[in-house]
Amino acid sequence: MGNCFSEELPGGRQAVGPGGVSGDGGAASDAVNLFLKSRGAPFSQIELSLSASKLRDRDALSKSDPMAVVYMKKRDGSLEEIGRTEVISNSLNPNWVAKINLNYQFEIVQPLVFQIYDVDSQFHNVSEKMIKLEDQQFLGETTCLLSEVVTKMTKTLPLNVGFLTVHAEESFGSKILMELIFRCSDLENKDLFSKSDPFLLVSRVSESGASIPICKTEVKKNDLNPIFKPVVLNLQQIGSKESPLVIECFNFNSNGKHDLIGKAVKSMEELETLHNRQNGDFFFIPTGTGHDHHNKVLKSQIFVDKFSESRQKTFLDYISGGCELNFLVAIDFTASNGNPRLPDSLHYIDPSGRANAYQRAIIEVGEVIQFYDSDKRFSAWGFGARPIDGPVSHCFNLNGSTSQPEVEGIQGVMSAYISALHNVSLAGPTLFGHVISAAASVAGQSVTSGSQKYFVLLIVTDGVVTDLQETIDAIVKASDLPLSILIVGVGGADFKEMEFLDGDKGARLETSTGRVATRDIVQFVPLRDVQNNEISVVQSLLAELPSQLLSYMKHRDIQTLN
Repeated sequence: MGNCFSEELPGGRQAVGPGGVSGDGGAASDAVNLFLKSRGAPFSQIELSLSASKLRDRDALSKSDPMAVVYMKKRDGSLEEIGRTEVISNSLNPNWVAKINLNYQFEIVQPLVFQIYDVDSQFHNVSEKMIKLEDQQFLGETTCLLSEVVTKMTKTLPLNVGFLTVHAEESFGSKILMELIFRCSDLENKDLFSKSDPFLLVSRVSESGASIPICKTEVKKNDLNPIFKPVVLNLQQIGSKESPLVIECFNFNSNGKHDLIGKAVKSMEELETLHNRQNGDFFFIPTGTGHDHHNKVLKSQIFVDKFSESRQKTFLDYISGGCELNFLVAIDFTASNGNPRLPDSLHYIDPSGRANAYQRAIIEVGEVIQFYDSDKRFSAWGFGARPIDGPVSHCFNLNGSTSQPEVEGIQGVMSAYISALHNVSLAGPTLFGHVISAAASVAGQSVTSGSQKYFVLLIVTDGVVTDLQETIDAIVKASDLPLSILIVGVGGADFKEMEFLDGDKGARLETSTGRVATRDIVQFVPLRDVQNNEISVVQSLLAELPSQLLSYMKHRDIQTLN
């Protein structure tokens, strides 16, 4: 997955993702993120190779002539075709040459459906895309999740008769990274009472000629000669080093209507040449339309102060190499959630089976992460409640055990959660420090044992944390460990303070003794915002996990297991 900023830098982020970036822009960069997000997003491209064995023979005088069709199952259950193989004549053990290309997104579940057909000989001279499937004989179907394939890169699936083997390979282009530092000079001043607030937007040009944004810089306040933080792009994002890139310089406006200062069109190869020769390229402004169209060359220039190219391990390199993700859950049992027996409580268990906000958040995050964990045993805690005949606890095992917090799978978390509602009294206050320390202890034990695991702690809460400094201290301490913290706010509380914990919203967190977090490990989202904008909690929270895992591996210089 391509990164827009170097991970060593504060605010290192995926090219397009939720939230803002740190730097001179602050809230300005938040708005720029929304601007960029509305114009496209990059993914990791996966290439699937298919083969089958022991297929059903449906031909009387010869063997079947199989073709495979691959679909993605959408949320509404409908199937979207993503590719077909060629037809192989007279074979019950085909090894198809044609590859199926699709985009891998860690943050969502991507169900795949594979269907195999015996294509009648009269269609052998017809393009595979034009073959009507209803006219062919059906040989079998199988399904799996894309995450199940990429964790091992090869998976064999049973068909109605026979077997289908799926091999996944990440695009080589996603592993080739180019890091650039852009500098501009003599930018036009677009503001009346101050200097321009420039940022750069980098786009690739599609076959249709449209510009598709792939990366942006931070906003530089009041600067007509800005030097931007490093931008990191991968080869997959740009297509090739010879492909044209459109680099637009905008003046940031808080209303979202950013002024174009100037633009340049250069390939990555040409940008490398600019760096090597230490030359600049003049920005231009398109003027006129139709036959009167021409470009007005400006005195403003863009320079490439740094250009480097390298091969980097990707998230999928670590996952397919044996690194596992482990899911940890902490649930808020403070009294502000309301009496669980009443329908207006955030903890109310609806007899109809409709999930409450806590259950939805756990299921949506857990159903993604569980496929990257081989034993599917998850640690589950509660906080802010008084167990029977005991004092208020700010970290208790959800399953009632005095020593073992783990439960079996997402259903185990759900069962332990419902059971705990009957066995504790809601209390308070809202303290995170204890559960974060418990998660850090689990992650630390993993480091000591030498296993390659990365832990994801989901905290679901209805209120603003009251032990803010203790929480910050625990987060900073945990930033050295293989741990990310996802916080979902439920209910109607004001979660402004919670956003402070999310490193994307400002500077790195700092302890009371002055220690600064090694990296950003916290993501926060209020569930009500997710509902209103119809954006999945999973997409909002999990989109940055791959880059956070990579930042940890890079910081510790940890190589893939194989």
